[in-house]
Amino acid sequence: MKPARTPRTFVAPASWDDLPKGVHYREALEKELKPWLAKMYGFHLLKIGNLSAEINVESCAISHQVNVSLAGDPAQVRADPLHLPFAGKSVDACLLAHTLPWCPDPHRLLQEVDRVLIDDGWLVLSGFNPISLLGISKAVPFARRSPAVKSRMFTLMRQFDWLSLLNFEVLHYSRFRVLPWTKQGGKLLSTHLPALGCMQLVVARKRTIPLTLNPMKQSRSKSPVRQTVGATRQS
Repeated sequence: MKPARTPRTFVAPASWDDLPKGVHYREALEKELKPWLAKMYGFHLLKIGNLSAEINVESCAISHQVNVSLAGDPAQVRADPLHLPFAGKSVDACLLAHTLPWCPDPHRLLQEVDRVLIDDGWLVLSGFNPISLLGISKAVPFARRSPAVKSRMFTLMRQFDWLSLLNFEVLHYSRFRVLPWTKQGGKLLSTHLPALGCMQLVVARKRTIPLTLNPMKQSRSKSPVRQTVGATRQS
């Protein structure tokens, strides 16, 4: 397995229009994400990357939304996603729509997101599935020219490992769009063979574990020490 961190520099697409069938990818992702956006509440939603900025999140109850990226028209805050200019535990939800595929250090990015998220904050990840027709295209020389094929692809299990290290609870994951070149993505195949979907979505929440014991609970849980048979008490 190749390390996630790489010295290579990746140029992320400025818009979904820069990807072949990019509009269809965006619409499919919005449809898959819509039921979960309705469950998110809070004050601040952070969209990291230009592709995240173009995702329609009208169904989300979080009204204040901030777009962060190094460049691009949708950006409201110009900043390196690896060094977010926000205070710790100040954001209620983070959307990384196809942000990890063009990040040189995806685990570092998740650590930075974990820093700014409040306790029980929401994290949404999406990307391309390496175990799909799009992933197999990496082995075809002429198909490697496509920006989508050239992007990095991480399996769900690898992303789950990263999230578990940061104490995130995965609430939902899915794969969809088995046929990347069609508008509907192959409805029948996506229903019966979702594991081969070229797109994948992960919805998780930041969980916290108390590090200090409750003395009341600890005293109740203590079992009384019985006196040893034959022992005598000395004053």
